Amino acid sequence: MKIHSLRSLAVLSVAALAASNALAADPPILIGVSLTQSPPGSVVQGTQVKDGMEILKDMVNAKGGVLGRQIKLIYEDNQGIPEKGRAATEKLITSDKVVALAGGHQSSVCLAEIEVAHRYKVPYVNTNCWSDDVRKRGYPEVFNTSPYNTLVSSSMASTLATMKVKRVVAFAENTDYGIGQAKLTGEMLKKLAPDIEYKYETLDRASKDFTAAVLPLRANPPDVIVLSMLPPAAYLVMNQVYEQGVAPTSKTVLYDGGGLADYPDFWQNVKEGGKYLLSFALYHPQMKQTKLASDIAAEYKKRTGNEVNRLVLQAADSLELVLQGIATAKSTDADKLTKAMQTMKFESIRGLGNFSTQPGFGYQQWLDLPYVNYELTAEKQPIAQTVLLQAPGQKFDPAKIVRPAK
Repeated sequence: MKIHSLRSLAVLSVAALAASNALAADPPILIGVSLTQSPPGSVVQGTQVKDGMEILKDMVNAKGGVLGRQIKLIYEDNQGIPEKGRAATEKLITSDKVVALAGGHQSSVCLAEIEVAHRYKVPYVNTNCWSDDVRKRGYPEVFNTSPYNTLVSSSMASTLATMKVKRVVAFAENTDYGIGQAKLTGEMLKKLAPDIEYKYETLDRASKDFTAAVLPLRANPPDVIVLSMLPPAAYLVMNQVYEQGVAPTSKTVLYDGGGLADYPDFWQNVKEGGKYLLSFALYHPQMKQTKLASDIAAEYKKRTGNEVNRLVLQAADSLELVLQGIATAKSTDADKLTKAMQTMKFESIRGLGNFSTQPGFGYQQWLDLPYVNYELTAEKQPIAQTVLLQAPGQKFDPAKIVRPAK
């Protein structure tokens, strides 16, 4: 019995050693994710980015990973602060040895992070940083599946022109995204409809009270108030505009350029102030869906109890791009990965895409992102029940806009 036990122990030891060697030979592929997990940045965005990437990572790993290796995501909290994003990216690259980065979702932070990625020549996929300046840097390591301000502003300017309004006031948060979108919307509106009076006011995203900006509009309400802001500041502005009786009214439409209605905490924060909100958006259940998008939506519903939204899908998409790049390059080498991603056509969760090579806002950007415009007409209304004012590839229909009685 003793000899048998020793032999069994030896066999188990050899098996354990072999398993250990196999694991050592095939370590997981490390991908860095810098996102907002605590204030003052948009924590709700950070949560959704993490949810989308975790779901796709789990799906891929369940099927054997990529190149026979599992995927491991390493997270760093940047708090929505550029300096912390820069430090997080530095740590992920130099200490954690990630092969690529994804997850960036606030423009000011992205602009700081891409400097680090460029210096180390590590691929960086922009998940949700809208500022055109992210693209204008022209860094070959930076890829953009995110919406971009030129697309959003041109669509919103076209919508305002089609509505034939006379006066527009925009509230923009004091970030690269907010100021960039508001300024660009004005420039494009001047070309499309120069007779429309347009101005924007910059608001501090850390403020809790915006009544000083809202009150002057009571005496002279505009036709449209445009929001280029993110939560939680955007919610506060919406509530204060509603409480002061400025919008929404039969006279004044509230138009969101940041996809606010997508967030799972939207209705609990704005309540009646969300009714009649006109929204530019990157997702609507009536849009054509890929099978992977549907699978992710089902899993997200299972895990959170919420309906999927565009940011969850964008996050999964940015990770999917990295994984397709690794599979195409057959390597995790940074140079090979970058070259593979630059030239490949990718199967996005939101459709087929490729990266533009044109300089400026289009550099390494997926240009043909599908988008919609819709209106919320009831409190706690699911996105699927909203009034679709513009489907992908169609013209905006102002005749469908519903206004409150007074």
